[in-house]
Amino acid sequence: MPRPPIERSVAGVPRITLFKPAGVPARELDRLRLAVDELEAIRLVDLEGLSHERAAEAMGVSRQTVGRVLERGRAKVADALVGGKAIEISGGQYRVEPRQLRCFACREEWPMRDMGSDAASCPRCGSDDVTVCRGPQGRCGRPGGAPGRGRDQGNHGPRCGGIDA
Repeated sequence: MPRPPIERSVAGVPRITLFKPAGVPARELDRLRLAVDELEAIRLVDLEGLSHERAAEAMGVSRQTVGRVLERGRAKVADALVGGKAIEISGGQYRVEPRQLRCFACREEWPMRDMGSDAASCPRCGSDDVTVCRGPQGRCGRPGGAPGRGRDQGNHGPRCGGIDA
């Protein structure tokens, strides 16, 4: 029996869940379903400019999982664009988890908007040495593994909820 899939952490669910080619009624189009976790991977890597490692940290999964989810999502988007199909965003293995972004250069923190366009650079100093702090039980830190394996554990911000060693 296969292991159940791990839920991917997403910043939020999109308000708009259907995209279609202009000028064609939706009822006449084939639809592709883009899962919420696939959209989150596309958002983090392609829109926010995060590396696969940082996107994996944000989603609470491995880098390889982000790569697979991203590949599936990109293939669906390409199929819809080339084939003139509608994209319906729904389902997937995910949980909504609020996040904070944190700059290592100046220690500025700011909220990551739900499915927004927050840049992966600091709004105060412009540094791109930014990490994601996840939820009340989350941790801030540079990519590199679990606590005790190279993660910078002493840089938690006041709103992050991370626990110093």
